[in-house]
Amino acid sequence: MKWISYLILAVLVLGSFLYYKAAVNEQDSISREIEQLQKSPERDEDNDQQIAKLKSEAEGKAGEKTFGGILLTFLTAGLVGILFVTLVLPMLAHRIAHLVYDSGELLEKDAMHDARSLVAQGEYDEAIEAFKAAAANEPLNRLPWVEIARIQRTHQENPEAAIHTLRTALESQEWQVNDAAYLLFRLAELYDEDRDDRTTAVSIMQQVIEEFPETRHSANARHKLRAWGIA
Repeated sequence: MKWISYLILAVLVLGSFLYYKAAVNEQDSISREIEQLQKSPERDEDNDQQIAKLKSEAEGKAGEKTFGGILLTFLTAGLVGILFVTLVLPMLAHRIAHLVYDSGELLEKDAMHDARSLVAQGEYDEAIEAFKAAAANEPLNRLPWVEIARIQRTHQENPEAAIHTLRTALESQEWQVNDAAYLLFRLAELYDEDRDDRTTAVSIMQQVIEEFPETRHSANARHKLRAWGIA
């Protein structure tokens, strides 16, 4: 789908260029014809009328040329900008990372960086797989799981998949308190806002209170319950 969009934009750029080029050629042709009529030794009233008509046509072609130039500039800038952001910029960032952090040896590929680049390109399924690889490489890092759930919820509009992802993450290992609480809060948010299931969201907040008593997470969970009107 992404490459189809690029192709359509490239076709529009080509079309605007041909439109601009045709207007330029026609204006040049009219200008030469006017010049020939003005130099004609047999210039008369008919010639003057024809010259006036050609000048009017030349002005119209000048307007078309201006419009075509603006359109060509706008579309070309858009195409170049999109290609730069989605293709060139990630490669430059990766190259700079090598220059800054490496002394000539190849660095291990940053799976999180690759995944974020895929998100920027709209390749959401591939990005999810890259984040899963990052989660496997860094089991104690909650961010890959959070990013997967965010893609599923926001970009793929699939909150059920996001809920499954967060539950899988919570069950995959023993998390540090901060990480576990963060994942539980995100899970409660999904149930409350996307599933319209406040009952389950409340039970998750109560789970936070029970599992992490005397912590800021417990206090935040109590605050959330009060906001929902639950003592």
